Amino acid sequence: MSDSNTVTGNGGETHQRAAGDSPVLTTNHGVPVSDNQNSLKSGARGPTLLEDFVLREKIFHFDHERIPERIVHARGSGAHGVFEATDDISDLSKAAVFTKGEQTEVFVRFSTVAGGAGSVDTPRDVRGFAVKFYTCEGNWDLVGNNIPVFFIQDAIKFPDLVHSVKMEADRAYPQAGSAHDTFWDWASLMPETTHMLMWAMSDRTLPRSFRTMEGFGVHTFKLVNDDGKASFVKFHWKPRLGLQSTIWDEALKLQAADNDYQRRDLWEAIDTGAFPQWDLGIQVFDEDFARAQPYDVLDATKLIPEDDVPVRIIGTLTLNRNPDNFFAETEQVAFLPTNIVPGIDFSNDPLLQGRLFSYLDTQNSRLGTTNFHQIPINAPRCPFGNFQRDGKMQTHVPKGRANYEPNSLAAHGEDGGPRESAERGFTTVNAATGPDEQGDKLRIRAELFADHYSQARLFYRSQTEIEQAHIASSFVFELSKVGVLDQVPPRMVANLRNVDENLAARVADGLGIDLPEKAAPAREPVDMAPSDALSIHKNMKNTLEGRSVGILVTDGSDGGEIDALVAAVTAAKGKAVLVAPRVGGATLADGSKRKADGQLAGTPSQIFDAVAIVVSAEGCAALVKEAAAVQFVMDAFGHLKAIGASDAAKPLLDKAGVERDAGVTDLGDGFVAAAARRFYDREPGVRTLA
Repeated sequence: MSDSNTVTGNGGETHQRAAGDSPVLTTNHGVPVSDNQNSLKSGARGPTLLEDFVLREKIFHFDHERIPERIVHARGSGAHGVFEATDDISDLSKAAVFTKGEQTEVFVRFSTVAGGAGSVDTPRDVRGFAVKFYTCEGNWDLVGNNIPVFFIQDAIKFPDLVHSVKMEADRAYPQAGSAHDTFWDWASLMPETTHMLMWAMSDRTLPRSFRTMEGFGVHTFKLVNDDGKASFVKFHWKPRLGLQSTIWDEALKLQAADNDYQRRDLWEAIDTGAFPQWDLGIQVFDEDFARAQPYDVLDATKLIPEDDVPVRIIGTLTLNRNPDNFFAETEQVAFLPTNIVPGIDFSNDPLLQGRLFSYLDTQNSRLGTTNFHQIPINAPRCPFGNFQRDGKMQTHVPKGRANYEPNSLAAHGEDGGPRESAERGFTTVNAATGPDEQGDKLRIRAELFADHYSQARLFYRSQTEIEQAHIASSFVFELSKVGVLDQVPPRMVANLRNVDENLAARVADGLGIDLPEKAAPAREPVDMAPSDALSIHKNMKNTLEGRSVGILVTDGSDGGEIDALVAAVTAAKGKAVLVAPRVGGATLADGSKRKADGQLAGTPSQIFDAVAIVVSAEGCAALVKEAAAVQFVMDAFGHLKAIGASDAAKPLLDKAGVERDAGVTDLGDGFVAAAARRFYDREPGVRTLA
């Protein structure tokens, strides 16, 4: 191998070579490569030779670099972290992961559901929230969403749900959205979807970032203590930064501004040390409570109201390390609801039971081998051993002939392999914990599963007026996209009449159709007391922590005003980002040059949680003629954000149609306080809501 960095071939072309202290370029099997720029040919202009194993291996590997994407949750973002148990629940569960003070490595993957891997971050969609705990007793995967309920009650309907919401089979569009014929045709024929649809049409499916959304285990699980006593449990992730969502118009414009907005937000937060955190909470209840409810706790379309069973915080999740390689970790990670540890158990939830089969089968197909558990991101961190052998891509080298049990090989001095642990091994609790869980196996659902509307009504009536308006507008938008199936919107509105008459009337009016006759419910809904826990607006935190403020500056801006504003935002734990019309920044009033973090045309206000306009009179005069600047202010106002402005900025605010209200302030402490929230009272004046 030459010590020089380049050599020249016969044609005078410069070819790169590994040299000096650089690692030697080799094939996958360690053979040094002499030339990685030219294939082996029969003469300079002759055909390529089949014997060129370097070429064949390189192309072969390239041809197989992509694995089948997930059928759902294809677009994901992952991060490493740690879970620390903060409360003693040994009376409820013997799981070591819940031992107070125990710290457990985790890998978390957030995702959209409907779109492919190449879709965008910000559609109206459910978000996946899957956590892999590498516990000392094996891997536990808590595979959930940012919504506590689901569309269906039985896993046998899952293929129908996914087929209907994905791209339509004949035309392969629309991508990553439910606003089309097949989804709403199916959903309007499935009353059990109604509760989930309320959540899906709410701002819950427009989260501002992964860091400001809740996570839920969705299903009812069981906790089991050392005495074998089982309790029902629901798992909740509560974001430390509180809940935040976007506005629909803002989400649309974020797609244009930055397809990777939420992925980038997660990466940059971890990269800068602003580690995202969630508290893990549990709702625990017994069989007596379950039997007393007007719904079935095993029904995944229902939640347990937090007012009935408060959420108890038992631990904290901190994401503190980004992946080293997206494919090796985020793409290859395999979450399995069947990954469960002693002290946690399954319930008879029929949706959960179906997932126990589906996920293992899917990962085997997607990753190409039954040995996918040996991929580092999937491998447990604790010792493990069994008698599973061979298979494609087997990387372990078991020695000896012990591949079965029981065996007596050890009595002859051979390695007999692992032994069962009767003391700490996983055992399921008696499934028949109640009188309704006994008897023959039947294709049937319990009677309480037939109530499809009570909790949908509870959810809707727990929202603020603005949130209710968002839900109505969402239904109008989505159903307006239904094409030739003109029977679908009336059918959906007929279902909504079982939720709330006012909601149904608003949606019908927005669609321009007559209010249809109410659909006959399989079980009459009941009124439940509204719960503040179900509302985003009632759970928002007025804080700048974890949020960013865009500061628009021009030539002639006052440097002192800028510095004071940046200091105030930073003191409030926010992030100040300077935006200027030109890439190079701006020349301030004192002649100094101030570098900008972003250029105006490529840094719209959708990226920020509040904006400030710190401009000179001359700079403002130029911005008034600049469409991007007018849109910057117009969108911030329309997206209900705080706007701080210097006196010189008034012409720009006027051009953008900004009217003074509590969220439009002068620069200073008043603006920083306003920047910590959104001004939903402004919304009826800036857009039509159903």
